[in-house]
Order: sequence, then structure tokens, then C-alpha cells
Amino acid sequence: MGRIIIEYLEGQKIYACKKCNVHLSKSNYLFSKQFTGTSGTAFLFDKGVNYLTGKPEEKRLRTGLHTTQNIICIKCQTYLGWKYLYAYEQSEKYKEGKIILEKLFLSKIKWN
Repeated sequence: MGRIIIEYLEGQKIYACKKCNVHLSKSNYLFSKQFTGTSGTAFLFDKGVNYLTGKPEEKRLRTGLHTTQNIICIKCQTYLGWKYLYAYEQSEKYKEGKIILEKLFLSKIKWN
């Protein structure tokens, strides 16, 4: 196995993996808190770091058919959510390239 390179995010209000505290995204990358994942509340982010993606698969979600990839933590391999690759409905195209991180698997770092 190769060497894992972990990126640390600068500034305040960092979202991290609840299990290993590796940085995943920042509050200013947060697009919406109005999403639901497999475990409940989920957040949509414009971008994130320190995750691996699974193979693309088509999923029928509440908002229609999408091509997604599961996201797991690069350090501890915990499931975190998914990445939107393609949205079949025109009204859902804004999700393409964005990631869902499920609240249950997140912790907050540097929230003063």
C-alpha cells in the first residue's frame, strides 16, 4: 500500500471525520444543510478533502436518478456519504461534483 497524504485545512470551522478527526471540509464550503443521508441529516458541500471514492453507481434518491460514488475517510475507511457525478433531472444538475457528508459521521474542529 502506498503512503497516505493527508491535507489539513486552514482557518476556523472545520468538519472532520468523527472516528479519526481527519479534516474533510470547511464551513465556507457548505452549500446546504437540507439533505438526508442513509443515517439521517446530511450536508451538501462544494468540495472536500481526505476521502476516497468508490465505483460509480446509479441510485434512485428522493430527488430522482443520480450517478454517485460512496465516500470513505482516507485514514480510517469510515463511510461518510457520497459524491454526485451526474444528475438526470435538469433541476438537480447543481449537485454534480458536490459531496454529501452525513452528520452522524462528522465532528467539528475549531468552532469558537
